[in-house]
Amino acid sequence: MSIDGVSGRTSYIGTTILNLRSQLNDLTTQLATGKVSTTYAGQGLDRGFALSLRAQISGINAFSDTATNLNTRLGVANLTLQGLSDVGSQVKNAATTATLTLNNSGQTSGQITAQAAFSNAVAMLNSQSGDRYLFSGRAMDTPATVSADTMLKGTATQAGLTQLINERKQADQGTSLMGRLSVSSPPATTTVTSVAEDGSPFGLKLLSVQSSLTGATVTQPAGTPKSTSVDLGAVNPKDGDKIKFNFTLPDGTTDAIELTATTTNPPPAGSFLIGTDTTATTANLQSTLTSSIKTLSDTSLVAASAVAASNNFFNPVATVAGAAVNNQNAPPAPISGTTALSGAAGTNSLSTSFAAGDTITVNGTPITFVASGATGNQLNITDSVQTLMAKIDQVSGTKNPSTISNGAITLHGADGANLSISSSNTAALGALGIANNTTATPAPLRVGGPPFDTATNLVAGTPDNTVYWYTGENGPGSARGTAVAQVDQSITVQYGARANEQAFRYMLQNVAVYAAVTTYASNPNANAQVTALAQRVSANLAPQNGQQQIQDVQAEFAGAQTATKAATDRQTQLKAMAETMLDSVEGVNQDEVATKILALQTSLQASYQTTSMLYQTTLLKYLPPG
Repeated sequence: MSIDGVSGRTSYIGTTILNLRSQLNDLTTQLATGKVSTTYAGQGLDRGFALSLRAQISGINAFSDTATNLNTRLGVANLTLQGLSDVGSQVKNAATTATLTLNNSGQTSGQITAQAAFSNAVAMLNSQSGDRYLFSGRAMDTPATVSADTMLKGTATQAGLTQLINERKQADQGTSLMGRLSVSSPPATTTVTSVAEDGSPFGLKLLSVQSSLTGATVTQPAGTPKSTSVDLGAVNPKDGDKIKFNFTLPDGTTDAIELTATTTNPPPAGSFLIGTDTTATTANLQSTLTSSIKTLSDTSLVAASAVAASNNFFNPVATVAGAAVNNQNAPPAPISGTTALSGAAGTNSLSTSFAAGDTITVNGTPITFVASGATGNQLNITDSVQTLMAKIDQVSGTKNPSTISNGAITLHGADGANLSISSSNTAALGALGIANNTTATPAPLRVGGPPFDTATNLVAGTPDNTVYWYTGENGPGSARGTAVAQVDQSITVQYGARANEQAFRYMLQNVAVYAAVTTYASNPNANAQVTALAQRVSANLAPQNGQQQIQDVQAEFAGAQTATKAATDRQTQLKAMAETMLDSVEGVNQDEVATKILALQTSLQASYQTTSMLYQTTLLKYLPPG
């Protein structure tokens, strides 16, 4: 019989102690970390679920970071929008309440206010959030506009708004300061007063005539260019009889000259003297009307001209400028508005005629030529060039009517839109001076000149000679879509903006024109000029029906903030739920772990004592003494 040592038969006891020690270490780690395991392998069958929960929490954290950045940008944008709205209100109030006293620069206190407000508005449109320009569309690293000073004064080579206003004023007043109108009597007549436009797009435009003059015959404005006439006949008007000439001004507003027949000599303002016969009365009427037109040309027309120039500067328009071409008269002469679209040799018609079935396509919309009976987007082949230009304007939606001068046609597109012209009859389109498949992009309009007082058309400014005020991105699609943030798995928020949006541009151009116009205290019409300008600015800065307002953009941004907040609130709840579920997989019950540790410590202590006793046992203790 063999007797083994204690260690050989009791090694399993040491193994048990090591296992208990390992369990104690694991439990101690769980108690310290609050986790079941520091590795996914130690989480058992739920480790896949835990990974999914962690991915969901990570995604929510990413959306939360996006929402934080988005709310910061929207906060800055909303402050800017409110500031722009305040600028409009401030200038509107200044235009309404400012005194008419002119300073040394020829401006009122309201205009000085507008200068500061304009600079402030431009600075706000160049607002940044971090390194991102908020009103530049997709060009987030580019300022939205040039500086306020450059817009108004231009550069050494580029004309700014002030120069364009001065050029337009010359064009609208004309050489005789009559608003491009003429007042005369036809040859061999002494009782007829004729008022005629000069055919240019500038100056005063005849709208209508209202008369209570006894015995007078009035012919309403008609023709190309328009003219109207008043024939007093053989009977003098009575004291108190009136005649009223209504005009359309360059900015689309209207004004009138009302004259009253009187026997008072000298006649009071707004009256013409009744002479000994209708010949003498006609002469008096013409003299008073001429003087009144000059006054209107130096008051309301100056203000309307400035507003029109500001619109042309801030609101770019595509322009197609045709080459000068001749008709097939004998001898040939430059084509005009009366030139026929088809005709025989030796007549005032295009050198190559349009035929029935031909088309001219404007921005994708065809205008079809027919032999007769044209309707809708059709033209008779016997119609004139003027009729064709009017139809093209109707299709393009332009606010700047097409013109023809010295055989050259100038076409304009709608505000901010491209303009493309093509035809199935290339030769006939060429006879109009326009190449087939011509496309133009928007550019600021300015008076074609010098000289400007005899100008006949508006031309497109170029980057070399005219300031382009908006420097941000101007691609297709909505401005809001130029910046998009995903705030949830299936929710995106659009928050882009462009400084040339209608609401911002319209406010800028009206504040700018008020800040840019100057006059002279020595001009007897100075107060009337400033008053007419202030009235227009005040009216334009009031809310316009059917036009985008700054408040509309604020509402869109508010909608983006609301959507972001709703997504963030929902994600906060989801995150809390996911963290609770993750804790149930990865976490431990601290009390339960502590209890297990105490039990293991007791077992381990007992094992240590037992093992110690066993390892102290020897054979000598079991041998008999002696």
